[in-house]
Amino acid sequence: MAKYIVLLGPPGAGKGTQAQIIAEKYQLVHVSSGDLFRENLKNQTELGKHAQTFMSRGELVPDDVTIAMVRERLARPDCRNGALLDGFPRTPAQASALAEMLKEFNGAVNVVPYICVPAEVLIERLSGRWTCRSNGHVFHEKFNPPAVAGICDLDGSELYQRDDDKAETVKNRIKVYQEQTSPLIDYYRKNGLLVEIDGTKPIEEVTKDMLTAIEDAK
Repeated sequence: MAKYIVLLGPPGAGKGTQAQIIAEKYQLVHVSSGDLFRENLKNQTELGKHAQTFMSRGELVPDDVTIAMVRERLARPDCRNGALLDGFPRTPAQASALAEMLKEFNGAVNVVPYICVPAEVLIERLSGRWTCRSNGHVFHEKFNPPAVAGICDLDGSELYQRDDDKAETVKNRIKVYQEQTSPLIDYYRKNGLLVEIDGTKPIEEVTKDMLTAIEDAK
C-alpha cells in the first residue's frame, strides 16, 4: 500500500532536514511544490507555460494548474510507493483535491506531521544566517559562527546576509505562513490526520517523534 505524508512547518522549522530523513527511511519521493514549478518552467512543459502566463502578470497560479502538476508527478513510476509532499497542499481546497486525486492511485494521506516552533525561535534561527558570496556556505552567528566575523571559514570570501534572512523579512514570512496555513492545519486536525511535533527539540529527537507519528498512523 502506497504511503502519502503531507509535511507542514513554517520557514526555519527544519522541514528540509526531516523530509530528507523520512524520504530515505521509507523510500518515498520527496515532492516539493517549489521544485515541481521550477522543473515545469525549466522544461517548458505545457503546464509550465500555462503557469508562466499567470506568474508573468504577477498573479497566483490557479489551483487546477498546481494540482495538475502534482498529479503528473505522483503518476510517475518512482512514486509507486507513495510520496512525501512538501509545500502542497497550501489550502483546504487543495487538500480536498489531493484526497480525490490519491483515490486514483488507490491511496490516501496517512499522516500530516506539523513541526511547531514558536515565532521568536524561528526569527532567531533564520535572522542569524550569513551566507558566503563565493560558494553559498551558510553560517549562523549563534549556532555555527565563523572563526573570523564576516569571513567564510572554508574559502575566505565575504559573508553577507540575504534579504530573506533579515529580521523584518523573516517576521513577515512567518506571519504570512501562519495566516495562510492555519485553515489547512484546522482541516487536517478535523480529519484526525494532524500530529503536532515539537520542533524546538534536538534534530534527532524531532526525527524520533516524526517516525513515531508515521508508524502510529499505519
